[in-house]
This record gives sequence, C-alpha cells and structure tokens, in this order.
Amino acid sequence: MKPQLTVSLLCEEANQFARIESSREHASLFGVTDGKAIGTYVEHQFREYLTQKYSFTEGSSARGIDFPDLAVDMKVTSIKQPQSSCPFQSARQKIFGLGYSLLVFVYEKEDNQAFETGRLRFFHTVFVNEAQTADYQTTVGLRQILENDGNEDDLTAFMYDRNLPVDEIEAYRIAQELLNNPPNIGYLTISNALQWRLQYRRIIDQAGQAEGILRII
Repeated sequence: MKPQLTVSLLCEEANQFARIESSREHASLFGVTDGKAIGTYVEHQFREYLTQKYSFTEGSSARGIDFPDLAVDMKVTSIKQPQSSCPFQSARQKIFGLGYSLLVFVYEKEDNQAFETGRLRFFHTVFVNEAQTADYQTTVGLRQILENDGNEDDLTAFMYDRNLPVDEIEAYRIAQELLNNPPNIGYLTISNALQWRLQYRRIIDQAGQAEGILRII
C-alpha cells in the first residue's frame, strides 16, 4: 500500500520534483511558448511523479482543484509574468480567501537550439496557505477601516470603491461579518474578471517571511 499524500509530503515532493525537472531536457517542449500548454505539461508530470509514490485523489474539472482531499490547487507560471487564472465563485474570495491553498511553480523556459529540446528552470516553488489567499490591497484596506472604528457604511463604501462584484444585500452581509471577523491579510493580487486573475509577485517576495507563505525553493 502506498502512503497517503499529505500537505507536508506534497511540499517536500514539490521541492524534489522542481530540482529534478530543472536539470532535464524535453524534446516535447522545444519551441513551445504557450504558457497554458507548459502549465498542463508540468501538472501532468508532477501528478505522474506523485502517483508512483503516494495514494491520493486526483482533481478534475468537476472538483475544481488539483488535490481535492488536501484542498490544494497547483499553479504553474512563467517568471516573466507570474500570474494565472482562477475560477470565480464570489466576491467573498477576494476578502476571505479562495477557499483552498495554492502550490505555485514559477519557471523560466529556455530552448537548446542544437539539440532541439526545452528546459524548465524552476526559480521559485511556493506554498500559500488557504488563510492567506485573499487580495492584499482589499484585506489591508478593510483592516485599516476596522482599526479606525469603521462601521457598515464605511465597509460597504470601500467595497464599492474597489469595484467588488457585490450587490447591496451581499455587501451589507459581508460588512456585518467583517465587524465580527476581521479578514486575514491575503498576499495575492486578484483582478476582477469573469475568471479571477491571480498575480504572484508578492507571494514570491514574501515567501518564508509572511505567515502562511512557505518557500519550498
């Protein structure tokens, strides 16, 4: 029987995987510039790597995240512009977090013209705890309002100023919740869109320093 995969083991194996892959050449990656194709390739390779050693439930489009039993989603992004898309559920994600943790692989791709192969060098691998997956500017702003004795009107006005996709009833509900439960500081930059656009520059900078942001590599 294979051991059950845990979050701790996932982070350990992400370290090993990134180091191994950074030294490998792949003919199938030569000339590939599409970030989505590279991300899909890395996700498949990492799941294959884990499957040889551990028992775990693989994610699917229905489940929404890569490791549903662990409540962890995997993201693969280029160091040139470290960002990716994320399914939109509600505006609450920008305030209270995505609802799951993130394992983020940040790579730089280079091609070997002589051998017609591609290599992915992983410069950063970062684990972001679920509690820190909200939007940085939104959570900082809301906490400042609460620290200055802000009320429901102040909180809802801030939400509208930030163009959060909420109606009046939902904004009031969130404001009431915030008065009793101030948000954790999130470290993502989350842009409004039909899908959230997650940007990772801050988590790369804060990895190993901020609570809940673990630098694996």
